[in-house]
Amino acid sequence: MQHAVGSPLPPPHQPGHGPATGWSQAAHHPTAPPPGAAPHAPPAPGFAGGHAPPTPPAAHAQGQPPMPHAPAPPHGPAPVPPTPDCPPPAAGTTSHIQLPPGGPVAMPSPPQGAAPTDTGATTLAVLLIGPAGAGKTSVAKYWAEHRRVPTAHISLDDVREWVRSGFADPQSGWNDHSEAQYRLARRTCGFAARNFLANGISCILDDAVFPDRPVVGLGGWKRHVGPGLLPVVLLPGLEVVLERNAERSGNRRLTDEEVARIHGRMAGWYGSGLPIIDNSQLDVPATARVLDEALTRAIASPPQW
Repeated sequence: MQHAVGSPLPPPHQPGHGPATGWSQAAHHPTAPPPGAAPHAPPAPGFAGGHAPPTPPAAHAQGQPPMPHAPAPPHGPAPVPPTPDCPPPAAGTTSHIQLPPGGPVAMPSPPQGAAPTDTGATTLAVLLIGPAGAGKTSVAKYWAEHRRVPTAHISLDDVREWVRSGFADPQSGWNDHSEAQYRLARRTCGFAARNFLANGISCILDDAVFPDRPVVGLGGWKRHVGPGLLPVVLLPGLEVVLERNAERSGNRRLTDEEVARIHGRMAGWYGSGLPIIDNSQLDVPATARVLDEALTRAIASPPQW
């Protein structure tokens, strides 16, 4: 959903809401002695906790040699020697894998010559737009799962619902908290998309972006992801949207009046220049194929948005 610009973010931490004050470092190190106390004696070799060794058994039967002591078990697994494929980590790091930082996503280069771009083998950032019940999530998941290159699906609603305690449900009334959580979820999705793309993993995001709020909607996604984000609108008929919405539950299900209002606003995408797919008569695999065709055209002739 798109919402008013400039609403304040939630207030900063207030006294008493953060970690408890006055906690000591020793509380997290139970082995450290309290100030002024005598240090513990070191444990006896081979025995945990410094306990005295067990009393030796009675004298062995005549003619039988004493049983040898079992060797002490090693303290943890033996270290794995480094190999050319797995070098040792550098000092101060926890892994030898260096991840490139995520930056703004650039527009994919158009193909050289007359051959169209093979979208199934191209690293892309896609924004799938549509009203509730358009099938965005189902199509995005299917499209991401059936590509020949690694692809991630990032759902704005899923990220928004990461907030459990204190979740601001817009259906309970729009306010500063729900506004801030929507904005934070979009920014988090954009951060994730940039990092996936920087490491060679395509992304498809889905959101209900309204055409009458360009600064908050597409403008916000372009700021969060980059100019290379390819938006595509999924807009089936109203009856189809109402039927799909009726199958939902929880806060994902909207009233029929709200669905009709959102669908009417989404009609403003006609004439915008963005690719629009009417998937009223298409199943999920067929819609994903049409999506690939729309992306091929968008790469060859990027839409102005």
